[in-house]
Amino acid sequence: MTAPAQPIRRPPSRFSAWRAPMLESLPLRISVIVICFLWTLPTAGLLVSSVRNPALITRTGWWDGLLHLFDAGQWTLSNYTNVLSSEGMANSFLNSLIVTIPSTVIPITIAAFAAYAFAWIPFPGRGLLFIIVVALLVVPIQMALIPILKIYSGASLYGTFLGIWLAHTAFGLPLAIFLLYNFISQLPRDLFESASIDGASAFQTFIRIVLPLSVPALGAFAIFQFLWVWNDLLVALVFLGIGADVRVMPTALFNLIGNRGGAWHLLTAGAFLTMIVPLLVFLALQRSFVRGILAGSVKS
Repeated sequence: MTAPAQPIRRPPSRFSAWRAPMLESLPLRISVIVICFLWTLPTAGLLVSSVRNPALITRTGWWDGLLHLFDAGQWTLSNYTNVLSSEGMANSFLNSLIVTIPSTVIPITIAAFAAYAFAWIPFPGRGLLFIIVVALLVVPIQMALIPILKIYSGASLYGTFLGIWLAHTAFGLPLAIFLLYNFISQLPRDLFESASIDGASAFQTFIRIVLPLSVPALGAFAIFQFLWVWNDLLVALVFLGIGADVRVMPTALFNLIGNRGGAWHLLTAGAFLTMIVPLLVFLALQRSFVRGILAGSVKS
């Protein structure tokens, strides 16, 4: 007696194997698309308004320009020309770079050395000093503005770039040390023991091991500090003032709102100029988040 023939099972097709995961992740994909659309919609409206004819901005919405995309009368670059020339945005752009770059590099450099010392170099009072540094995170910077301003007035630092470099460095150091300490303290102890056996000093260990491995953390804080300093208005107003020779982009945009409250074409152009540099910096430094944390730590 022969056994009944078993039905032939066909292997799942490539379409079925692809469709199942696709359908499972479809709600997530739709949610991400919707969030990205809502997040970028204001930026798109700002960009479109900044290059539209000033006579059309107050009469029609920015989306109307997209409906007449190939109409030459809808678009103009005169808004940016007026903002950069007559409104002094070009000088403010240079001042913002002068303020932001040192105010980002200085605290990162100091915080990297301090975080390495707190994590791997034993010294008396290390724990208490680190607690004091972390406690400074809860102190609002508004409490320190008036005392520091009085010190600056006596030391002739008010209205100078050096003064605002020191201010941004002091305000950014607690967070920088805290973030970098959490990263550096998690590095494998074997790396430091191997470096010590090879005769490397603490400084050589920091330069050759800690810094290369800390690139993701350094890049992350560099983005935060750069964005915070570039977009800062309060500290710039308090320590630099509103003088044309030291005016930064947020201060210039603030004055533009006060002087030209109805000139939307100038406001949108100035606002887009203010945000384009942080956007480029973020896109340039985001690669540091995906680099290998232990890249280069293994001896060849």
